[in-house]
Amino acid sequence: MKYPNLFKPIQIGNTLFKNRIFAAPTGHPHVSLEGSFSEDVICYYERKAQGGCAALTLGEAIVDSKYGKRHPHQLSLDCRNSLHSLSTLADKVTRYGCVPSIELQHSGLKANPGVATPNVWPGTDIVYGPSECELNGVHVQEMPEEVIYEIIEKFANAALFVKNCGFGMVTVHAGHGWLLNQFMCERINRRTDKWGGSAENRARFTVEVCDAIHRKCGADFPVEVRISASEVVNGGYTVQEGIEFAKLLESHADIIHCSVGCGLFLDELYRGFSITHPCMFKEDGVNVKYAADVKKHIASTPIATVGALSDPVMMEEIIASGKADIVEMARGLICDPDIPNKARDGREDEIIKCMRCYSCFSNGMQRGHFWCALNPETNRERTFARVSRPADKKKVLVVGGGIGGMQAALTALQEGHDVILCEKSGRLGGHIRCEEKVPFKKHLAEYIEQQERRIENSSIDLRLNTAVTPEYAKTIGADVIVAALGARPIRPNIPGIEHAILADDVYIDPDLAGGSAVILGGGLVGMELAIYLNSLGKKVEVVEMASSFSPFPNVLHGQAITIKMKEEGIPAYFSTKAVTIDEGGVVCDTPDGERYFAADSVIYAVGQKPLTEETMALYDCAPMFYPIGDCIQPKNIAEANLAARSVAQLIGREK
Repeated sequence: MKYPNLFKPIQIGNTLFKNRIFAAPTGHPHVSLEGSFSEDVICYYERKAQGGCAALTLGEAIVDSKYGKRHPHQLSLDCRNSLHSLSTLADKVTRYGCVPSIELQHSGLKANPGVATPNVWPGTDIVYGPSECELNGVHVQEMPEEVIYEIIEKFANAALFVKNCGFGMVTVHAGHGWLLNQFMCERINRRTDKWGGSAENRARFTVEVCDAIHRKCGADFPVEVRISASEVVNGGYTVQEGIEFAKLLESHADIIHCSVGCGLFLDELYRGFSITHPCMFKEDGVNVKYAADVKKHIASTPIATVGALSDPVMMEEIIASGKADIVEMARGLICDPDIPNKARDGREDEIIKCMRCYSCFSNGMQRGHFWCALNPETNRERTFARVSRPADKKKVLVVGGGIGGMQAALTALQEGHDVILCEKSGRLGGHIRCEEKVPFKKHLAEYIEQQERRIENSSIDLRLNTAVTPEYAKTIGADVIVAALGARPIRPNIPGIEHAILADDVYIDPDLAGGSAVILGGGLVGMELAIYLNSLGKKVEVVEMASSFSPFPNVLHGQAITIKMKEEGIPAYFSTKAVTIDEGGVVCDTPDGERYFAADSVIYAVGQKPLTEETMALYDCAPMFYPIGDCIQPKNIAEANLAARSVAQLIGREK
């Protein structure tokens, strides 16, 4: 076996976990106010279990509806509203040999006053924390000791409730700025009783929660505790104190899950999030070192690590070298739930590695679903599984070998069709392939290369350097044309634009930028290019006509970019319009008047224009015609992949 340590079973309590790969906690926003999951949500979790992970944890389940909820769409475990959904989910997960777990959480001083749970609590204006304070405009009262004991009991009752629903483990959330972590934080917890002061006192709440759960559910019922091994924020505790907390938990928790980060205050919220859930600007496995530090001091309790993991080689090394006993993935298994099965079966080259673009989490926040950029089936499992009948075999011509074209060709082949894929350039991948040298886009480059290999090793008739005209298309005699022609960069109508360089060309050859550059366009492309050029030692400024950076719907990646720009000292000027360009820079209208930005190069990244005319020319060259992706309207990788997968599955089933 290539990964003997990663796939060696581990026994915890009376439960045998079939390998060391756990699906880390992810809540789901598509839950009713009464606490019921939709069938789509249940299928989303079931699909992860099918992929081979040993345990799967649901996130954001609140143990105290009265004082502990942050938003309405959190499961409330102090009522029976969620009984049927949780029992169904546990049944579907366990049938694949996967242990279902659930994250027990209390928001504490991060609770939202007035959030109600129907038929349980109407909501309250009281917000409790370890000590009295003002947090983000909300008055927080010190939690009385009788309420502390009441909440300890609620943690235990919640654990028993989910155990009776069929869950084989619980995860107590004592990290990331939630209630139990708040008691650990000396900057928040200023109590002088037995719940504050020393590290032992500040960890007491979590320790007693673990003991109460074991008393109620049995000593052999596994209790995982998620801690922030380090808060990694200004004024927060360091890994040395995280080690102390872990030592205090050692004889009480069955797994110590070492994450990092804390987001209590508004000014640290997004920075903390981008560390806890590493953004693409962080290296793979960036947070493993914190678990490894804790592991050196813990003898008997398994240590779990999490954060930016998807490579089985790395995960095997983590276990083999003793950095941790368990590896956990959240977005890694959102992107490819089959990572465990593929790794065990020796199909590592088929693993789709998460590029940490935050598409899943941002869509969850903005639209209520975890939609992945690289895997169009994620959170649409039921849709793609619902095929009414076998497809009638067709001859399919796919025009354009970008992200959408590759996915359409591969799906059409999988559905049994004869497929011809034409690409006008000499390589597959489309214009986004210009970013393949960018270090923080390496997983995107790997994904494109993976799709390219799949096509080259298949029976798809690949025709590179082939521009498809209407005349050429008609000679093919296709039954179906899928037009994935994409878009072309917009060249702004600015006097002197001939002195400027297209962003795509600079991605390919950064030396074109010289030692300094002004980038026209403060969207994702321009901002990411600025970060890339800055990493190469170039001085970069960004100017943008709009009043702010608006990367909707991927707001979390936008926040990660904003944080990175600030950390690197890269200036971005908004409400700033380029007027004229010359060989030495660009004149702009700014809110403070006209300004000249001097630079070795001016680079434009102002958007894409659909190849509308080229697409329309093909509409009558086959009986069925499907335009997809950027040739309709420039969007993003996620939408291109989804359209390609959906249309290709429809072919031959239209009637």
